[in-house]
Amino acid sequence: MPEVYQAPRHGFRTFFIVWLTQSVSSFGSGITFFAVTYYLANTLYAAPNQRPELALALTAISLAVGVPIIFGAPLAGAWADRHDRKRTMIAMDFTNGLIDLSLILLLATHSLQFWMLMILLGVQAIAVAFHGASFDTSYAMLVPDEQLPRANGMMQMVFSLSGILSPALAALLISLPALAPVGSWLHTFRDGTPIAVGIDALTFFIAALVPLWLTIPSPQRADRDATGKIQASIWDDVRFGATYIWRRRPMLWLLGTFTVANFVGGVGILNTLMLKFNLAHDWLTHGFTLASALAALGMVGSLGGVLGGAAVSAWGGLKRSRIRGVLIPMIFASVAGIAFGLSPFFYLTLVIEFVSVAMIPFMNAHSQAIWQSQVPRAQQGRVFSIRRLIAQFTGPLSTLIFGLLGGFYNPAAIYVVVGVFWLLFVISQFFNRTLWRVEDREWIERGAVAHGEVLAEST
Repeated sequence: MPEVYQAPRHGFRTFFIVWLTQSVSSFGSGITFFAVTYYLANTLYAAPNQRPELALALTAISLAVGVPIIFGAPLAGAWADRHDRKRTMIAMDFTNGLIDLSLILLLATHSLQFWMLMILLGVQAIAVAFHGASFDTSYAMLVPDEQLPRANGMMQMVFSLSGILSPALAALLISLPALAPVGSWLHTFRDGTPIAVGIDALTFFIAALVPLWLTIPSPQRADRDATGKIQASIWDDVRFGATYIWRRRPMLWLLGTFTVANFVGGVGILNTLMLKFNLAHDWLTHGFTLASALAALGMVGSLGGVLGGAAVSAWGGLKRSRIRGVLIPMIFASVAGIAFGLSPFFYLTLVIEFVSVAMIPFMNAHSQAIWQSQVPRAQQGRVFSIRRLIAQFTGPLSTLIFGLLGGFYNPAAIYVVVGVFWLLFVISQFFNRTLWRVEDREWIERGAVAHGEVLAEST
C-alpha cells in the first residue's frame, strides 16, 4: 500500500527557511572553491614553468572534492536513515565551518601547503556527503508530495545561481586588499583569499545555527528492537539500498536513464575545443576573445539553469505522470546537443546552451519528486545514496573518455553523434512500459516481492 504521511502544517515554510540558509552556504562554498583555485594558480604554482604542477594540482583538488562525495554516498545515506537528520546537518555544517577556520589560519600565516589543502578539502567533502544525504531526504519530511517538484526546482535554481554569483563575489573579495586605502588593516593580507574563505565559514555557522529553532522530523524505522536499537548493521543498510533499487525495475530504469544522461553530459568537456577550433571565426568577428567567449558560454548556461529552476518552482511541476517531466526535457536537451555540434554561429550556440541547461532543472525536479514520493521516508537515505553513486560515477568516466576523443576527432562531430545517441535512447524510453509504471507504487511493490523481497520495511 502507498505510504501514508502527513507533512507538518508549516512544513513548506520550514523548508523555505532551511533552503534559504543552505543557499547562502552554497554560495559560500562556491566562493571558497574559486579562492582555492586562485591560491593554487597565483601563490603555490605561480611561475610559468610550474604549469604541469598546476594542472596536476587542479586535477587532484577536483578528485579530493568529488571522490568522497560520490563514493562516500552509500555510507552517508545509511547514516541518514539511522540518526536524527537535523542533528547530522547541524554537525556537518559546524564541522565545515571549523575546517574553513583552519584554512583561514594557514592562509593568513602563509603556511598552507598543498598536502594540507588536500586533507582539509577531503574531510570537508566527506562532511558534505553526510550533510547532503540528510538534507536531501528531509524535503519529503517537510513538503507535501504535490509540492515536491517546486521544492526541487528551488534547489536546482540555487545550484545554477551559485555558478553565476560565486565567482564574481570571490573575485571581488580576493581583490579587496589591493583596493583598500594604504595603511588599511586589509594590507596585512597578501590577497583576499582568507577573507573569501571567512565568508564561507560564516555561512556554514549560520546554516548550523538556524535549524536549532526549527522542527525537522526524522522518520522512525520499524526494524528496531525493544531497546530502540536498529537490528541491521550499517553495512546491511548499504546493501539494502542497492537491493531496494534492483528489485524495483521501474526505479532501476529511471536510474539507468539518468545514468545515461550523466554520461552524455561529460561531452561538455569539449566546449573549450568547440569554441577554439570550430567557432573562433565567428566570435572573433564579434570582438570576443577566447576567455570572454568561454565566460559568456558559462554565464549563459548558468542563467538557463537559474531560469529553468525558477520556472519549475513557479509552476510547481506535474502532479501526475511525472515521468513526462523527465523524458520531454531530455528530448529538448538531446536535440539541443545535436544543434550545438552543428551550429556555425557563436550567438546561436549561446542560445542553444541556454535551452540545453534550462532543461536540467525540469528533468531533475520531476525525477527527484518521483523518488521522494515512491521511496518510504525511513528508507530514503539508503536508497538515494546508492542512486547517487550509480547515477554520478559515469560523469568522471565520460569526462575522461570524451576528453581523449576530443584530441583525435572533431569535437562538433562528437557532439552530434552523442546527441543522436541520447535522442534515440530517450525516444526508446517512451515505449518502455516498465519505466512508465514508475509511479505505480502497488505494482512496483508486487514486482519487488516477485524478485525476492520477502518483507518491505515500512515507516
